[in-house]
Amino acid sequence: MAFSKTFPRTIAGSNYPVWEEIFLTLAEEQEISETCRKENISLLDQSIQDARMLAIKNGMNEDHIVAKLAVALFEKKASHEVFWKESKAKEKFDKKQ
Repeated sequence: MAFSKTFPRTIAGSNYPVWEEIFLTLAEEQEISETCRKENISLLDQSIQDARMLAIKNGMNEDHIVAKLAVALFEKKASHEVFWKESKAKEKFDKKQ
């Protein structure tokens, strides 16, 4: 199922917008998903390094912190991918205007 997002298009002389649905192609979705995945992996790697450094500095159980960090980032991953797809749909909508 293709990703879609609806945007308001202003019509001259009307107080109400016309809502236009923008769809991403399968190729656009796959490109965004791959870009998002690469960004998330990079952020996760940086976050794990930071968490380990802080754990060692503060004498904490570093495995526990890394595990909690991984879970938190996993929970955010889906929402970030939707954000990227919405941004791409907005870009397509803006080009149509």
